[in-house]
This record gives sequence, structure tokens and C-alpha cells, in this order.
Amino acid sequence: MYDLIGDIHGHADALVQLLEALGYPKVRGVYGHPERTVIFLGDFIDRGPKIRQVLEIVRPMIEEGKALAVMGNHELNALAYHTEDPERPGEFLRPHSDKNVKQHRQTVQQLKPDELKSYLKWFRTLPMWLDLDGLRVVHACWDEQAMNQITPALLEHRGLTTVFLQSACKRGNTLFAPVEIVLKGKEAKLPGGMSFQDSGGNVRTEIRTRWYMSPEGQTYRTYALHSDEIPCDVELNESVKKVATPYPTTAKPVFVGHYWLSTIRPEVLGENVACLDYGQTKGFLCAYRWQGEQKLTDKNFRWIAGGRRKP
Repeated sequence: MYDLIGDIHGHADALVQLLEALGYPKVRGVYGHPERTVIFLGDFIDRGPKIRQVLEIVRPMIEEGKALAVMGNHELNALAYHTEDPERPGEFLRPHSDKNVKQHRQTVQQLKPDELKSYLKWFRTLPMWLDLDGLRVVHACWDEQAMNQITPALLEHRGLTTVFLQSACKRGNTLFAPVEIVLKGKEAKLPGGMSFQDSGGNVRTEIRTRWYMSPEGQTYRTYALHSDEIPCDVELNESVKKVATPYPTTAKPVFVGHYWLSTIRPEVLGENVACLDYGQTKGFLCAYRWQGEQKLTDKNFRWIAGGRRKP
């Protein structure tokens, strides 16, 4: 069985506490469980104070078969940030803008150049999703149409090569839209030039959608994952409904991270959909102890906040 752990973002102390609470002792320098396996949902880096320590915990667990992992958008961003653009010498696939430099600063500062090079190479080996016996795991959105576009490209390019990254990380290229969906989720533009300010103080004109739900009868506010931030109760435009692909309730349970949800305690998003990102930087590090169930339950969440184990 599996224990799924959400976005860590350099918070090694909380990760150690959570692993210990889940019954993963450290043996010969590596955390592991005699009967269970961790699945990490990506976003190991950026923001937090102990990025190296997180990577030193996670990578050996995966390499010794104690854990699995999927790529987060921050790992993809790091690869693009450090990969030169073949079409623009001296430039990078992820521009070194003030915003991007700030987002990635802690990782660059905390890792020595040779360490960073090694971990970037390792990031290229992380799958973008896992379809396992009984459950599915992806960083942001399970969308088979997007995945069916990505899969042949990975085979053609033999993984996350520079050519693949060039197509995936530059707007307008073939893989940009499907990779954005899988690693960053689906968005819908607000009508009539409306905007809102998110919890980070950024002005946004698009909502992050509840892509797993049917859009019928929804407004922009009710269809948004962060509904408390959205002032728009206008019914969804037909263009939004047209591209929606709700996640079937009969499909395997799917676990995602990414969304930095804000609640007192974690709750399932749907009977077979759960998010495990509750903003470790300002919230708590969250796990789900999966016992093989098709219908997910709130009682199987575990989390660490303020140095205390939560039930």
C-alpha cells in the first residue's frame, strides 16, 4: 500500500516528522517502511529553508525502492531555468525574469553548483504521472488527452531532452499546453476583463478550475479551486464547458498536489479525488494513507503543522 505526500518545498523538518509519524524509520541512512511505499507528488524545491536536506531524504528513498515520485512544476521550471534556449544563445527556456529569479533563488543559493547539476539530471528521470494498480498520481491534473500528446513525444525524444523541454516550456510550441495542464492544471479566463488578487498578492484574470467536476450549472466562483478569492458568480462561458473533461467517478482514485489549498484540515475534493498540497510554506505538510479504497475518506489524511502531529 501507499502513503502519498504532497508538495514539500524545502521543509525537511516537517518531512522527517511526517515520515516518522507514518512509521518510516531511518535504516542505514534511508527512510523506509517494511510494508508500505511513499509516493511523492513533486515540488521538492524552492521557497523553504532546507532544500538540500529534502533532496537528500527523497532521492535515496526512490533509488532504493522505498518511494516513488512524480515531477512537479517546480522541477520542470528548474530544468527550463537552467537549459539554454537553442534558438536564442545566452537566453534560457525559462527566462531569468525578476519573478522567476525570486521563485528559484532559495534553490540556487542552497545547492552548490555540482549538487544542482546532479539534481537537475535526476529531475529528468522523474515521470510526469503514475498509473498504478488501484490509483493514479499526477502533480496537478489527470487529463488523458494531454497525456496522449505527451507520451509519444517522450518516446520520440527518449525522455526530457533539451528538444522536449523546448517544445514543453515555450508558449505556442506543441507540448506547451498539454504539459501545462498536467503539471499546472487547467485555468479559465474570467469574463469581461474581471480580475482578482490571489493569496500571494498577484492580480489574476484566470481561475484554477475544479477540472475533475462537471462544469454544468457552475459559476466561475463555484468552479474555481480557490472559490473564496473569486468575486464572479456569473455562469461559465460555453467555451469553458466545451473543453472540460470531468474525472469519472468510476475511475481509479487520483491524487494531486500543486494547488496550495487553504483549510483548517484536509478534505477530499471528490469521492475519488484528493489534493495533498496545503501550502507547507504557510500551512502544513499533508499525506494520505491509502489502504486500497476506491472511495477516498477524510479520516486517512495525516499532516504536520507547527511541529505537531495531526490525527
